[in-house]
Amino acid sequence: MTDDDVQVRLRRTLEAIPAYVPGKPAQPEAGQTTYKLSSNENPYPPLPAVQAVVEQTAASMNRYPDMFATGLVQAIADHLGVPAEYVATGTGSVGVLGQIVAATCGEGDEVVFAWRSFEAYPIVAHAAGAVPVAVPLTADARHDLPAMAAAVTDRTRLVLVCTPNNPTGPVVHTAELVDFLDQVPRDVLVVIDEAYVEFVQDPQAPDALALLRERPNVAVLRTFSKAYGLAGLRVGFAVAHPPVAAALRKTAVPFGVSGIAQDAAVASLAASAELAERVQALVIERERVVTALAGQGWQLPATQANFVWFPLGEDTPAFAAACGEAGLVVRPYAADGVRVTIGETAANDRLLEVAAAWRVRG
Repeated sequence: MTDDDVQVRLRRTLEAIPAYVPGKPAQPEAGQTTYKLSSNENPYPPLPAVQAVVEQTAASMNRYPDMFATGLVQAIADHLGVPAEYVATGTGSVGVLGQIVAATCGEGDEVVFAWRSFEAYPIVAHAAGAVPVAVPLTADARHDLPAMAAAVTDRTRLVLVCTPNNPTGPVVHTAELVDFLDQVPRDVLVVIDEAYVEFVQDPQAPDALALLRERPNVAVLRTFSKAYGLAGLRVGFAVAHPPVAAALRKTAVPFGVSGIAQDAAVASLAASAELAERVQALVIERERVVTALAGQGWQLPATQANFVWFPLGEDTPAFAAACGEAGLVVRPYAADGVRVTIGETAANDRLLEVAAAWRVRG
């Protein structure tokens, strides 16, 4: 039997779905430590208290988890100061994003987002049969919110605002976001995607939860994968007004968030003070790297996340290859640029060496 013998009718919309490109793992090389800086992971190992909870919960993996993640939902609600009925969980922020699109979009409906931004946006839109509407970033790699507002039509059902923007790093500011929200129809859901919010230091960054409390068509998307270091366990959540949150629970995969993931997330929230210390250490390291790169002559977007963006255009593959030769696995984006995660100090030092050599060569 060959592929030509398969005559199953598949949805034609799948032909338009771009492939998600994950960050490559670091392959060991003789005589050189390699570092994975391609997936924006937290370089620190799990906290001992979280590790202990995972090991304990693993003993009951033969049982289904709480489908409604009751304990986790309440822990998130308590942590954020919102009612529990405002919280919906899923398998990472990507999983919750899929729930959001499934709950808001049908065939031919439009999803507006900035581009380049999180590469899952067009994927989940196409998968739902919706039409992705990508609005180019500004010259300084920020959301062009006036252009995004102009892109909203009567077919728009969902708008995604990624702040800090992945992969470029800048945040949207409160005043411009409020002005944008004032222009979006009340029946269009605006999701503020804050996967990297814990790393934000910019005083002009918005308080997304405060905006949500004021506006029924705003939802906030967050994850335990980045700052909390639970990328391998897949836990994300949305905060939204109860009718929207209830819809997200309806579109969730039953039992999607494992018991181990639920308990690890609860334990992580309980250890928030220790995790805050780790986040602050990464922020300090980010600022060290950004300052050093500026000193080398690089003009990069103002990142507020745990990564830096090199807008290299056609030089993107060559710079990624130079990093690879130095034992750094980074994330190139076609002919747009290279995203590099802030990792271990030794890895960051090596990045600075590669970047300096590139400037001299250039």
